[in-house]
Amino acid sequence: MAKFRVGLTRDILDSSGQPAFGAAALDVLDGADHLEWEYLPERVSEITPDHAARYDALYVNTAKVPGTAVARDDRRLRVVARHGVGFDSVDVPAMTKAGVLVTNTPSSMPRPVATIALTFMLALAGKLMLKDRLTRTGRWNDRMDNMGSGLTGRTLGVVGAGRIGKELLRMARVFDVALLAADPNVDAIELEYLGARKVDLGTLVAQSDYVVVCCSLDASTRHLIGAAQFARMKPTAYFINVARGPIVDEAALIDALRRKAIAGGALDVFEQEPVDNDNPLLAMDNVILTPHSLCWTDECFHHMATTGLASIVDALAGRRPRFVVNPDVLAHPRVRDWLRA
Repeated sequence: MAKFRVGLTRDILDSSGQPAFGAAALDVLDGADHLEWEYLPERVSEITPDHAARYDALYVNTAKVPGTAVARDDRRLRVVARHGVGFDSVDVPAMTKAGVLVTNTPSSMPRPVATIALTFMLALAGKLMLKDRLTRTGRWNDRMDNMGSGLTGRTLGVVGAGRIGKELLRMARVFDVALLAADPNVDAIELEYLGARKVDLGTLVAQSDYVVVCCSLDASTRHLIGAAQFARMKPTAYFINVARGPIVDEAALIDALRRKAIAGGALDVFEQEPVDNDNPLLAMDNVILTPHSLCWTDECFHHMATTGLASIVDALAGRRPRFVVNPDVLAHPRVRDWLRA
């Protein structure tokens, strides 16, 4: 029996050439029958038709997977497994049409991403970055003029109450904050069990002291947050984005921060990544910035990798993976030929 070929993109390697998620996760592939794997020969920003013709499955991190990658008749590709929960970098409709399974790792992300949202909240409330600068620049006596704000009685508004949003609401309850959530797809009673109240987006941004974006990026959420929403926020409120950059109109956010229409913010994601060196956000002292990696820990990455690589092993063995982004593909004749359930 010919072996399945699996390719891992090189953007999951650290500077020493080792997998950032740790070598132990590779045991998932090494222990599978009739499978061989390798890293792609070079680092790529986009998967090509040649990759799709060479491999039965691809494990991708930041590399984009366009529809053109599966447009040729010689495609061998059966599975695109995303190292992470987001899949906006994959042309999912094109994969479905071509009979290619797309998987992701949603179970690995709720606690790490909710934790970074809380990290941002606590840092903003305590003016952590500012006080770090005071200490380093000999301005110790300025601390009385830079009082932080307590969380008790404040309001946290979560935009998107999926796995990550719900986890954030659960974790934030211990700080005695009022909880709001805006999500058209979540049940209000389910939110009530978490101590949160379901509201529309306009109400959420107007009433919250901390607005945290946790929703996924798609056509309906692109630039969901813009000038109109920032205009309704309190001048003392903070804006946090731990989801995807294009959910926010970055120009409108920059304008609001410049004018001090809001108190500040914290961003782990941006409209353009990597961030351009001329981006005005980099020069602002009322915003905390991290390079789309604050939730990256050994625990998080190991869980992502074992879950994502297991989806490849399952699919190539004829089993339905646990997390399939495009379930409609299961009815595709090409998939039905090799997937048993």
